[in-house]
Amino acid sequence: YVEDGNYSDALKLYDLVLQQVPDNVSALIDKGVTLQNMGKLKLAIRLYDKVLDISPNNLDALLNKGSALHSSQKYLEAIECYDVALKIDKKCTMALAYKGLSLGEIGELQNAIMHFKKALSIDKHYDLASISKDIAQDLLKSIKEKKSKTQ
Repeated sequence: YVEDGNYSDALKLYDLVLQQVPDNVSALIDKGVTLQNMGKLKLAIRLYDKVLDISPNNLDALLNKGSALHSSQKYLEAIECYDVALKIDKKCTMALAYKGLSLGEIGELQNAIMHFKKALSIDKHYDLASISKDIAQDLLKSIKEKKSKTQ
């Protein structure tokens, strides 16, 4: 249901599953993702928190919560989620790349580039990391050029 944008139907189905099994981690995460896609970030984060209460090391919940926090412009909180994910799996390319995006948003471009490069060293075909690294490097270059012109 979610694939074709039929979010309300998907939510009804997740609610049916959760009525039967309130702690169904997959249904909670999928419902969270659906809410996130609908722009209901606070509700999505609440569901990810519920999953993390049940299963504190759930990478999907950590990554999705981080992504929802990032979308809410809560970059430092998002980074905390990615750090927890990286403690669980230090080679989690998505956590590395997403952390890079949040670092970029708070102006830590060198640190962001380092995270994109690390993600690419693990998976050289990871497009998000590759594209983001290029953008961050271009941004850093233009900042340095502006500084040299004003000095």
